[in-house]
Amino acid sequence: MEIRQRTEQWEKEKLSDYATLAVDSKGRKRNEELCPIRTCFQRDRDRITHCKAFRRLKHKTQVFLSPEGDHYRTRLTHTLEVSQIARTISRALMLNEDLTEAISLGHDLGHTPFGHAGERALDEISECGFQHYNQSVRVVEKLEKEGKGLNLTAEVLNGIERHTKGEWAYTLEGRVVRYADRIAYINHDIDDAIRAGIITEKDIPSRLTQVLGNSTSQRINTLVVSLIKNSSNGELKMDDEVYDAYESIHNYMFEHVYTSPQAKSEEKKIPDLVAKLFEHYKKHTDLLHPVMQEIAEKEGIDRAVCDYIAGMTDQYAIQMYSEFFVPKRWQF
Repeated sequence: MEIRQRTEQWEKEKLSDYATLAVDSKGRKRNEELCPIRTCFQRDRDRITHCKAFRRLKHKTQVFLSPEGDHYRTRLTHTLEVSQIARTISRALMLNEDLTEAISLGHDLGHTPFGHAGERALDEISECGFQHYNQSVRVVEKLEKEGKGLNLTAEVLNGIERHTKGEWAYTLEGRVVRYADRIAYINHDIDDAIRAGIITEKDIPSRLTQVLGNSTSQRINTLVVSLIKNSSNGELKMDDEVYDAYESIHNYMFEHVYTSPQAKSEEKKIPDLVAKLFEHYKKHTDLLHPVMQEIAEKEGIDRAVCDYIAGMTDQYAIQMYSEFFVPKRWQF
């Protein structure tokens, strides 16, 4: 028996009846020879980890634009925290940890530079619209590997596409990632906001800290434990008190951090930066990557430019803006 087959047999014997077994995957759009060592979901995880879009996440904004400090989250560290939380939940519920990890690691691959400010700017200017969860699917299906895509399984694609809002993923593992994403970003954003001096731990209403805890680790633990203890029969849920507190602290963050002038003062510059880059590349498609030039021919210039800018890191977008629109110092 091959190593992969042993793993698949272990899944059948040990995982919950509600888990998604690798052997039962709906498969890939392009058939491939099975790996003798890794299950299909393990392969997906590895493909995502080794792709270029994953590496670029380390230079993309989470909440604060280009923060000066080594300990603020980036889109990459956020992704790793989501993966850790999702794997903990999946393991406790005897779900397929490999599938959960693959979805977690791929869920934000389509995020723009400058976080949600960049996402909103692209959505406003692009005639095809822009949502990062749809772009994440596009990255793994059409943009990676010089336009060949990663050819991921249907379960991973579905989990990535539905990780943030709208219809829930059809696997429990995909649904776990949606919970883990929200648990991760609310709590690490609180931590970053405290580090930045925007709020203090004492500013968080006591009615919330009494339920959730007085530190990042306590709050994450409370939410994760509540989800594990109260989920059963294929349904994920927290107890009412914890869930209500969680929704309230989410609202608190929108009021005091996500719309804070101190935290978001630089974001007002993003729409103009993105718009100018967008129009410049539309006029000069020869500057696009060859893969994007092919997309321009097949799907239109707007689509290609949107893909190209979405794939940029914060610093690369700023560098290109400076090169195109900021006068250079004259040298003799």
